[in-house]
Amino acid sequence: MSPLAVILIVEENARAFIATPQDGVVEASVINAVQWLRLAVETVGALVIGLGVVTAAYQFVRTLRGRRGEDYNAIRLTLARYLALALEFQLGADILSTAIAPSWTQIGKLGAIAVIRTGLNYFLMREMREAREKDEGEGMRDE
Repeated sequence: MSPLAVILIVEENARAFIATPQDGVVEASVINAVQWLRLAVETVGALVIGLGVVTAAYQFVRTLRGRRGEDYNAIRLTLARYLALALEFQLGADILSTAIAPSWTQIGKLGAIAVIRTGLNYFLMREMREAREKDEGEGMRDE
């Protein structure tokens, strides 16, 4: 075998290991990075929910010890705040999952999820606003 043939064989085998941008390596890297980012955002959302549950449970136990029934609404609102924030993170993660070449099915699912989560968030925020206005109204009557 001639030295030129050996060089050509080695060069051709090396091409299998060295990918060029047209081979889709860049696209695969971007997709991989977006998937990791999506996982991180989902994890943050889950941690926010967990933190909210722990915080609300702690407040609930303190309320049970003190026997103050009027504090239950405050506990619900505390948990609602954490859930509203977590819903935003989860929606962000859903948007990231369809950021790279989505299919129509993925877009439809994202639309349905976005409507449901936005609706939940709207009602949570409305309930929190109404409770805050009620608390402010009771505070004005006490003065």
